Amino acid sequence: MSEIRILLNGKNSNGNSQIISSFTPARILALGFAVLILLGGVLLSLPVATENGLGTPYLDAVFTATSALCVTGLVVVDTADHYSVFGEIVIICLIQIGGLGFMTFATLFAILLGRKIKLRERILLQESFNQLSLEGIVRLAKLVLIFSFVIEASGALILFLRWFHEMGTTKAAYYAVFHSVSAFNNAGFDLFGKFLSLTEQTGDIAVNLTIMFLIIIGGLGFAVLADVYNKKGKKLNLHSRLVIQTTIFLIIVGFLFIFFNELTNPKTLGNLDMLSKILASFFQSVSPRTAGFNTLPIADLHPSTVFFIIILMFIGASPGSTGGGIKTTTFLSVILCIISILKGNENVVIKERTIPHATIRKSFAITLLALLWIITVVLILLRTEAAGLLPILFETVSAFGTVGLTMGLTPSLSAVGKIFIILTMYFGRVGLITVLLAISLKSKDNALSHIKYPEDKIIIG
Repeated sequence: MSEIRILLNGKNSNGNSQIISSFTPARILALGFAVLILLGGVLLSLPVATENGLGTPYLDAVFTATSALCVTGLVVVDTADHYSVFGEIVIICLIQIGGLGFMTFATLFAILLGRKIKLRERILLQESFNQLSLEGIVRLAKLVLIFSFVIEASGALILFLRWFHEMGTTKAAYYAVFHSVSAFNNAGFDLFGKFLSLTEQTGDIAVNLTIMFLIIIGGLGFAVLADVYNKKGKKLNLHSRLVIQTTIFLIIVGFLFIFFNELTNPKTLGNLDMLSKILASFFQSVSPRTAGFNTLPIADLHPSTVFFIIILMFIGASPGSTGGGIKTTTFLSVILCIISILKGNENVVIKERTIPHATIRKSFAITLLALLWIITVVLILLRTEAAGLLPILFETVSAFGTVGLTMGLTPSLSAVGKIFIILTMYFGRVGLITVLLAISLKSKDNALSHIKYPEDKIIIG
Protein backbone atom coordinates (compact mmCIF):
# COMPACT_ATOMS: atom_id res chain seq x y z
CA MET A 1 0.00 0.00 0.00
CA SER A 2 2.87 2.34 0.78
CA GLU A 3 4.09 2.14 -2.82
CA ILE A 4 0.79 2.95 -4.52
CA ARG A 5 1.34 5.87 -6.90
CA ILE A 6 -1.31 8.50 -6.42
CA LEU A 7 -3.03 10.00 -9.45
CA LEU A 8 -3.09 13.78 -9.16
CA ASN A 9 -5.42 15.90 -11.21
CA GLY A 10 -3.95 18.92 -12.92
CA LYS A 11 -2.05 20.07 -15.97
CA ASN A 12 1.67 20.18 -16.54
CA SER A 13 3.64 22.44 -18.85
CA ASN A 14 2.88 20.16 -21.78
CA GLY A 15 -0.86 20.47 -21.26
CA ASN A 16 -1.45 16.91 -20.07
CA SER A 17 -4.65 16.62 -18.06
CA GLN A 18 -3.17 14.18 -15.56
CA ILE A 19 0.26 13.40 -14.16
CA ILE A 20 1.47 10.53 -12.09
CA SER A 21 3.02 11.73 -8.87
CA SER A 22 5.84 9.93 -7.13
CA PHE A 23 4.32 10.99 -3.80
CA THR A 24 3.25 7.77 -2.12
CA PRO A 25 0.98 7.80 0.96
CA ALA A 26 4.05 7.32 3.17
CA ARG A 27 5.79 10.30 1.58
CA ILE A 28 2.75 12.53 1.88
CA LEU A 29 2.27 11.68 5.56
CA ALA A 30 5.98 12.11 6.37
CA LEU A 31 6.22 15.37 4.44
CA GLY A 32 2.91 16.65 5.82
CA PHE A 33 4.08 16.24 9.41
CA ALA A 34 7.43 17.87 8.58
CA VAL A 35 5.79 20.91 6.95
CA LEU A 36 3.36 21.37 9.85
CA ILE A 37 6.25 21.19 12.32
CA LEU A 38 8.18 23.90 10.48
CA LEU A 39 5.07 26.12 10.23
CA GLY A 40 4.30 25.54 13.91
CA GLY A 41 7.88 26.50 14.72
CA VAL A 42 7.43 29.79 12.86
CA LEU A 43 4.25 30.63 14.79
CA LEU A 44 5.77 29.71 18.17
CA SER A 45 8.89 31.78 17.47
CA LEU A 46 6.86 34.97 17.02
CA PRO A 47 7.03 37.60 19.80
CA VAL A 48 3.23 37.45 20.20
CA ALA A 49 3.53 33.77 21.15
CA THR A 50 5.57 34.49 24.30
CA GLU A 51 4.73 36.09 27.64
CA ASN A 52 7.69 38.49 27.53
CA GLY A 53 7.10 39.46 23.89
CA LEU A 54 10.69 38.69 22.92
CA GLY A 55 10.00 35.61 20.87
CA THR A 56 11.59 32.16 21.05
CA PRO A 57 14.75 30.90 19.31
CA TYR A 58 13.62 28.99 16.24
CA LEU A 59 15.23 25.69 17.30
CA ASP A 60 13.37 25.82 20.64
CA ALA A 61 10.15 26.75 18.82
CA VAL A 62 10.58 23.82 16.41
CA PHE A 63 11.26 21.54 19.38
CA THR A 64 7.98 22.61 20.99
CA ALA A 65 6.08 22.35 17.69
CA THR A 66 7.45 18.85 17.12
CA SER A 67 6.57 17.83 20.66
CA ALA A 68 3.02 19.16 20.23
CA LEU A 69 2.34 17.80 16.74
CA CYS A 70 3.90 14.45 17.64
CA VAL A 71 1.83 14.51 20.87
CA THR A 72 4.88 14.01 23.07
CA GLY A 73 5.06 16.65 25.80
CA LEU A 74 8.80 17.16 26.14
CA VAL A 75 9.50 20.90 26.49
CA VAL A 76 12.69 22.95 26.64
CA VAL A 77 10.70 25.88 28.11
CA ASP A 78 7.70 25.59 30.40
CA THR A 79 4.47 25.99 28.43
CA ALA A 80 2.59 28.11 30.98
CA ASP A 81 5.53 30.27 32.06
CA HIS A 82 6.99 30.96 28.61
CA TYR A 83 4.14 31.05 26.11
CA SER A 84 1.27 33.52 25.85
CA VAL A 85 -2.35 32.53 25.30
CA PHE A 86 -1.68 32.77 21.55
CA GLY A 87 1.27 30.40 21.86
CA GLU A 88 -0.75 27.99 24.01
CA ILE A 89 -3.58 27.97 21.45
CA VAL A 90 -1.07 27.19 18.68
CA ILE A 91 0.24 24.31 20.82
CA ILE A 92 -3.19 22.85 21.53
CA CYS A 93 -4.14 23.10 17.83
CA LEU A 94 -0.96 21.24 16.90
CA ILE A 95 -1.77 18.61 19.51
CA GLN A 96 -5.26 18.11 18.11
CA ILE A 97 -4.02 17.87 14.52
CA GLY A 98 -1.17 15.57 15.49
CA GLY A 99 -3.33 13.32 17.61
CA LEU A 100 -6.11 12.80 15.09
CA GLY A 101 -3.94 13.15 11.97
CA PHE A 102 -4.04 15.97 9.46
CA MET A 103 -5.84 13.76 6.94
CA THR A 104 -8.74 13.48 9.39
CA PHE A 105 -9.10 17.25 9.37
CA ALA A 106 -8.76 17.36 5.59
CA THR A 107 -11.65 14.89 5.46
CA LEU A 108 -13.67 17.09 7.84
CA PHE A 109 -13.21 20.14 5.62
CA ALA A 110 -14.11 18.11 2.53
CA ILE A 111 -17.31 16.91 4.19
CA LEU A 112 -18.22 20.43 5.34
CA LEU A 113 -17.69 21.72 1.80
CA GLY A 114 -19.81 18.90 0.42
CA ARG A 115 -16.93 17.50 -1.62
CA LYS A 116 -16.64 13.78 -2.39
CA ILE A 117 -13.74 11.93 -0.77
CA LYS A 118 -11.61 10.64 -3.65
CA LEU A 119 -9.65 7.40 -3.86
CA ARG A 120 -6.28 9.04 -3.20
CA GLU A 121 -7.65 10.62 -0.01
CA ARG A 122 -9.10 7.30 1.12
CA ILE A 123 -5.69 5.68 0.61
CA LEU A 124 -4.07 8.41 2.73
CA LEU A 125 -6.68 7.90 5.43
CA GLN A 126 -6.00 4.17 5.37
CA GLU A 127 -2.27 4.81 5.82
CA SER A 128 -2.90 7.43 8.51
CA PHE A 129 -5.14 5.13 10.57
CA ASN A 130 -2.94 2.10 9.87
CA GLN A 131 -5.90 0.11 8.54
CA LEU A 132 -5.74 -3.08 6.49
CA SER A 133 -8.56 -2.16 4.09
CA LEU A 134 -10.14 0.84 2.39
CA GLU A 135 -13.58 -0.46 3.31
CA GLY A 136 -15.37 1.93 5.68
CA ILE A 137 -12.36 4.26 5.97
CA VAL A 138 -14.39 7.47 5.50
CA ARG A 139 -16.93 6.30 8.06
CA LEU A 140 -14.05 5.62 10.46
CA ALA A 141 -12.74 9.15 9.92
CA LYS A 142 -16.19 10.55 10.76
CA LEU A 143 -16.38 8.39 13.88
CA VAL A 144 -12.90 9.57 14.92
CA LEU A 145 -14.06 13.18 14.82
CA ILE A 146 -17.27 12.39 16.72
CA PHE A 147 -15.49 10.26 19.35
CA SER A 148 -12.83 12.91 19.86
CA PHE A 149 -15.30 15.75 20.31
CA VAL A 150 -17.57 13.82 22.68
CA ILE A 151 -14.75 12.36 24.81
CA GLU A 152 -12.77 15.60 25.00
CA ALA A 153 -15.91 17.60 25.83
CA SER A 154 -16.87 15.12 28.56
CA GLY A 155 -13.39 15.26 30.07
CA ALA A 156 -13.34 19.06 29.88
CA LEU A 157 -16.72 19.29 31.64
CA ILE A 158 -15.56 17.14 34.57
CA LEU A 159 -12.31 19.11 34.92
CA PHE A 160 -14.22 22.40 34.68
CA LEU A 161 -16.56 21.39 37.49
CA ARG A 162 -13.54 20.35 39.58
CA TRP A 163 -11.57 23.60 39.02
CA PHE A 164 -14.46 26.06 38.79
CA HIS A 165 -14.42 27.17 42.44
CA GLU A 166 -10.63 27.45 42.58
CA MET A 167 -9.96 29.21 39.28
CA GLY A 168 -13.12 30.99 38.28
CA THR A 169 -15.23 30.42 35.17
CA THR A 170 -12.93 31.62 32.37
CA LYS A 171 -9.66 30.15 33.62
CA ALA A 172 -11.30 26.86 34.65
CA ALA A 173 -12.91 26.47 31.22
CA TYR A 174 -9.64 27.23 29.44
CA TYR A 175 -7.62 24.88 31.63
CA ALA A 176 -10.25 22.15 31.36
CA VAL A 177 -10.33 22.21 27.55
CA PHE A 178 -6.53 22.41 27.25
CA HIS A 179 -5.84 19.50 29.59
CA SER A 180 -8.68 17.36 28.24
CA VAL A 181 -7.40 17.70 24.66
CA SER A 182 -3.82 17.17 25.83
CA ALA A 183 -4.74 14.04 27.80
CA PHE A 184 -6.97 12.41 25.16
CA ASN A 185 -4.30 12.96 22.51
CA ASN A 186 -1.68 11.58 24.90
CA ALA A 187 0.33 14.81 24.62
CA GLY A 188 1.24 15.59 28.23
CA PHE A 189 1.35 19.39 27.90
CA ASP A 190 0.09 21.23 30.99
CA LEU A 191 -0.50 24.79 32.16
CA PHE A 192 0.51 24.54 35.82
CA GLY A 193 3.98 26.00 35.32
CA LYS A 194 7.48 25.39 36.69
CA PHE A 195 7.71 21.99 34.92
CA LEU A 196 5.51 20.55 37.71
CA SER A 197 2.98 18.73 35.51
CA LEU A 198 0.30 17.32 37.90
CA THR A 199 2.59 16.72 40.89
CA GLU A 200 0.56 19.13 43.03
CA GLN A 201 -2.63 17.11 42.37
CA THR A 202 -1.34 13.67 43.33
CA GLY A 203 -4.29 12.88 45.61
CA ASP A 204 -7.03 14.61 43.61
CA ILE A 205 -9.45 11.81 42.70
CA ALA A 206 -11.44 13.73 40.07
CA VAL A 207 -8.38 15.02 38.21
CA ASN A 208 -6.48 11.73 38.37
CA LEU A 209 -9.38 9.52 37.24
CA THR A 210 -10.42 11.91 34.46
CA ILE A 211 -6.92 12.31 33.04
CA MET A 212 -6.27 8.56 33.28
CA PHE A 213 -9.56 7.77 31.53
CA LEU A 214 -8.75 10.18 28.70
CA ILE A 215 -5.23 8.76 28.31
CA ILE A 216 -6.44 5.15 28.20
CA ILE A 217 -9.28 5.83 25.74
CA GLY A 218 -7.01 7.87 23.48
CA GLY A 219 -4.38 5.12 23.57
CA LEU A 220 -6.68 2.25 22.58
CA GLY A 221 -6.87 3.26 18.95
CA PHE A 222 -9.79 4.60 16.93
CA ALA A 223 -10.40 1.27 15.20
CA VAL A 224 -10.96 -0.32 18.62
CA LEU A 225 -13.32 2.47 19.70
CA ALA A 226 -15.24 2.11 16.43
CA ASP A 227 -15.45 -1.67 16.91
CA VAL A 228 -16.77 -1.26 20.47
CA TYR A 229 -19.30 1.30 19.24
CA ASN A 230 -20.46 -0.81 16.29
CA LYS A 231 -20.70 -4.13 18.15
CA LYS A 232 -22.63 -2.67 21.11
CA GLY A 233 -21.94 -5.52 23.50
CA LYS A 234 -21.42 -8.21 20.88
CA LYS A 235 -18.13 -10.08 20.44
CA LEU A 236 -15.33 -7.77 19.34
CA ASN A 237 -12.89 -8.62 16.57
CA LEU A 238 -9.53 -10.22 17.43
CA HIS A 239 -7.55 -6.98 17.18
CA SER A 240 -9.83 -5.12 19.58
CA ARG A 241 -9.82 -7.93 22.12
CA LEU A 242 -6.02 -8.23 22.06
CA VAL A 243 -5.56 -4.46 22.39
CA ILE A 244 -7.92 -4.17 25.36
CA GLN A 245 -6.54 -7.24 27.13
CA THR A 246 -2.90 -6.20 26.60
CA THR A 247 -3.66 -2.66 27.78
CA ILE A 248 -5.32 -3.91 30.98
CA PHE A 249 -2.46 -6.35 31.62
CA LEU A 250 0.22 -3.67 31.23
CA ILE A 251 -1.63 -1.21 33.46
CA ILE A 252 -2.11 -3.76 36.25
CA VAL A 253 1.48 -5.03 36.07
CA GLY A 254 2.74 -1.45 35.99
CA PHE A 255 0.62 -0.49 38.99
CA LEU A 256 1.81 -3.45 41.09
CA PHE A 257 5.47 -2.88 40.25
CA ILE A 258 5.41 0.87 40.91
CA PHE A 259 3.30 0.55 44.07
CA PHE A 260 5.49 -2.03 45.80
CA ASN A 261 8.77 -0.65 44.48
CA GLU A 262 8.05 2.93 45.60
CA LEU A 263 6.01 2.18 48.72
CA THR A 264 8.76 3.14 51.16
CA ASN A 265 10.43 5.84 49.04
CA PRO A 266 9.98 9.06 51.06
CA LYS A 267 10.40 11.22 47.94
CA THR A 268 7.53 9.55 46.06
CA LEU A 269 4.91 7.30 47.71
CA GLY A 270 6.42 7.00 51.17
CA ASN A 271 4.73 10.01 52.81
CA LEU A 272 1.37 9.77 51.03
CA ASP A 273 -1.86 8.36 52.43
CA MET A 274 -3.02 4.99 51.06
CA LEU A 275 -5.53 6.43 48.58
CA SER A 276 -2.90 8.77 47.16
CA LYS A 277 -0.40 5.92 46.94
CA ILE A 278 -2.88 3.88 44.89
CA LEU A 279 -3.86 6.80 42.66
CA ALA A 280 -0.24 7.81 42.03
CA SER A 281 0.82 4.24 41.26
CA PHE A 282 -2.01 3.77 38.78
CA PHE A 283 -1.31 7.16 37.21
CA GLN A 284 2.39 6.42 36.75
CA SER A 285 1.45 3.07 35.20
CA VAL A 286 -1.01 4.65 32.74
CA SER A 287 0.97 7.77 31.78
CA PRO A 288 4.00 6.07 30.17
CA ARG A 289 1.60 4.63 27.59
CA THR A 290 2.17 7.42 26.15
CA ALA A 291 0.79 10.53 27.86
CA GLY A 292 3.61 12.43 29.57
CA PHE A 293 1.71 13.70 32.60
CA ASN A 294 3.13 12.76 35.99
CA THR A 295 1.89 13.09 39.57
CA LEU A 296 5.18 11.90 41.10
CA PRO A 297 8.61 13.52 40.52
CA ILE A 298 10.20 11.22 37.95
CA ALA A 299 13.76 12.08 38.96
CA ASP A 300 13.06 10.87 42.52
CA LEU A 301 11.81 7.43 41.51
CA HIS A 302 13.98 4.42 42.30
CA PRO A 303 16.29 3.52 39.36
CA SER A 304 14.53 0.17 38.94
CA THR A 305 11.18 1.98 38.68
CA VAL A 306 12.64 4.36 36.12
CA PHE A 307 13.91 1.44 34.04
CA PHE A 308 10.53 -0.29 34.25
CA ILE A 309 8.84 2.89 33.03
CA ILE A 310 11.30 2.94 30.11
CA ILE A 311 9.96 -0.50 29.12
CA LEU A 312 6.36 0.75 29.30
CA MET A 313 7.27 3.80 27.20
CA PHE A 314 8.96 1.63 24.60
CA ILE A 315 5.83 -0.54 24.24
CA GLY A 316 3.57 2.51 24.10
CA ALA A 317 -0.07 2.69 23.06
CA SER A 318 -2.00 0.78 20.37
CA PRO A 319 -2.04 1.08 16.55
CA GLY A 320 -4.14 3.85 15.06
CA SER A 321 -4.28 5.71 18.38
CA THR A 322 -3.04 9.10 19.55
CA GLY A 323 -0.03 7.45 21.24
CA GLY A 324 3.39 6.22 20.14
CA GLY A 325 5.85 3.45 20.97
CA ILE A 326 6.22 0.20 19.06
CA LYS A 327 2.55 -0.44 19.97
CA THR A 328 0.88 -3.06 22.15
CA THR A 329 0.07 -5.47 19.32
CA THR A 330 3.64 -5.32 18.03
CA PHE A 331 4.91 -6.21 21.49
CA LEU A 332 2.33 -8.99 21.80
CA SER A 333 3.20 -10.41 18.36
CA VAL A 334 6.90 -10.61 19.27
CA ILE A 335 6.13 -12.32 22.60
CA LEU A 336 3.74 -14.78 20.96
CA CYS A 337 6.34 -15.63 18.30
CA ILE A 338 8.96 -16.33 20.97
CA ILE A 339 6.50 -18.56 22.84
CA SER A 340 5.68 -20.42 19.61
CA ILE A 341 9.39 -21.03 18.95
CA LEU A 342 9.89 -22.34 22.48
CA LYS A 343 6.91 -24.67 22.02
CA GLY A 344 8.23 -25.87 18.69
CA ASN A 345 5.24 -24.53 16.77
CA GLU A 346 5.74 -23.35 13.20
CA ASN A 347 2.84 -20.87 13.30
CA VAL A 348 1.91 -18.17 15.79
CA VAL A 349 -1.57 -18.97 17.05
CA ILE A 350 -3.78 -17.05 19.50
CA LYS A 351 -7.45 -17.53 20.29
CA GLU A 352 -7.71 -20.20 17.57
CA ARG A 353 -6.41 -17.79 14.95
CA THR A 354 -3.08 -17.90 13.10
CA ILE A 355 -1.20 -14.62 12.90
CA PRO A 356 0.19 -14.11 9.35
CA HIS A 357 3.96 -14.45 8.93
CA ALA A 358 4.03 -10.99 7.31
CA THR A 359 2.63 -9.49 10.52
CA ILE A 360 5.25 -11.23 12.64
CA ARG A 361 8.04 -10.08 10.30
CA LYS A 362 6.80 -6.50 10.45
CA SER A 363 6.59 -6.66 14.26
CA PHE A 364 10.21 -7.75 14.54
CA ALA A 365 11.27 -5.13 11.98
CA ILE A 366 9.52 -2.34 13.91
CA THR A 367 11.02 -3.49 17.21
CA LEU A 368 14.55 -3.85 15.85
CA LEU A 369 14.47 -0.52 14.00
CA ALA A 370 13.23 1.20 17.15
CA LEU A 371 16.01 -0.34 19.25
CA LEU A 372 18.67 0.57 16.68
CA TRP A 373 17.52 4.20 16.52
CA ILE A 374 17.31 4.51 20.31
CA ILE A 375 20.80 3.02 20.72
CA THR A 376 22.17 5.42 18.10
CA VAL A 377 20.65 8.49 19.76
CA VAL A 378 21.74 7.40 23.24
CA LEU A 379 25.32 6.97 22.05
CA ILE A 380 25.26 10.47 20.50
CA LEU A 381 23.69 12.12 23.56
CA LEU A 382 26.22 10.47 25.85
CA ARG A 383 28.84 12.48 23.96
CA THR A 384 26.93 15.76 23.73
CA GLU A 385 25.05 16.01 27.04
CA ALA A 386 26.31 16.35 30.60
CA ALA A 387 24.12 13.56 31.97
CA GLY A 388 24.31 9.89 32.90
CA LEU A 389 23.14 6.87 30.95
CA LEU A 390 19.78 6.42 32.72
CA PRO A 391 18.49 10.02 32.22
CA ILE A 392 19.61 9.98 28.57
CA LEU A 393 18.05 6.57 27.90
CA PHE A 394 14.86 7.71 29.62
CA GLU A 395 14.75 10.92 27.55
CA THR A 396 15.37 9.11 24.27
CA VAL A 397 12.75 6.40 24.82
CA SER A 398 10.30 9.02 26.08
CA ALA A 399 10.79 10.96 22.83
CA PHE A 400 10.51 7.88 20.61
CA GLY A 401 7.41 6.66 22.46
CA THR A 402 5.98 10.22 22.20
CA VAL A 403 5.51 10.07 25.96
CA GLY A 404 6.91 13.34 27.27
CA LEU A 405 8.13 12.19 30.68
CA THR A 406 11.59 13.40 31.63
CA MET A 407 14.05 13.17 34.50
CA GLY A 408 14.79 16.88 34.03
CA LEU A 409 17.18 16.64 31.06
CA THR A 410 15.06 18.37 28.38
CA PRO A 411 15.59 22.06 29.36
CA SER A 412 19.38 21.62 29.43
CA LEU A 413 19.76 19.82 26.10
CA SER A 414 22.46 21.11 23.77
CA ALA A 415 21.61 22.18 20.20
CA VAL A 416 22.72 18.77 18.92
CA GLY A 417 20.69 17.05 21.64
CA LYS A 418 17.58 19.04 20.71
CA ILE A 419 17.94 18.13 17.03
CA PHE A 420 18.21 14.41 17.73
CA ILE A 421 15.32 14.46 20.20
CA ILE A 422 13.26 16.33 17.57
CA LEU A 423 14.06 13.61 15.03
CA THR A 424 13.26 10.92 17.58
CA MET A 425 9.84 12.43 18.36
CA TYR A 426 9.14 12.74 14.62
CA PHE A 427 10.16 9.14 13.90
CA GLY A 428 8.18 7.94 16.90
CA ARG A 429 4.97 9.60 15.73
CA VAL A 430 5.18 9.09 11.96
CA GLY A 431 6.79 5.65 12.25
CA LEU A 432 10.28 4.58 11.28
CA ILE A 433 9.05 2.24 8.56
CA THR A 434 6.84 4.99 7.11
CA VAL A 435 9.78 7.41 7.06
CA LEU A 436 12.09 4.83 5.46
CA LEU A 437 9.47 4.05 2.82
CA ALA A 438 9.05 7.79 2.24
CA ILE A 439 12.74 8.36 1.52
CA SER A 440 13.29 5.07 -0.30
CA LEU A 441 13.90 5.33 -4.04
CA LYS A 442 13.43 1.63 -4.62
CA SER A 443 10.00 0.48 -5.77
CA LYS A 444 8.45 -2.77 -4.76
CA ASP A 445 7.18 -2.97 -8.33
CA ASN A 446 10.68 -3.88 -9.49
CA ALA A 447 10.53 -7.23 -11.31
CA LEU A 448 13.37 -8.62 -9.19
CA SER A 449 11.26 -8.28 -6.05
CA HIS A 450 9.01 -11.13 -7.27
CA ILE A 451 11.83 -13.58 -7.87
CA LYS A 452 12.19 -16.37 -5.32
CA TYR A 453 15.71 -17.72 -5.03
CA PRO A 454 16.67 -21.25 -3.88
CA GLU A 455 16.73 -21.70 -0.12
CA ASP A 456 19.93 -22.35 1.83
CA LYS A 457 20.70 -22.65 5.50
CA ILE A 458 22.80 -20.60 7.92
CA ILE A 459 23.56 -21.35 11.54
CA ILE A 460 22.02 -18.99 14.11
CA GLY A 461 21.68 -18.89 17.88
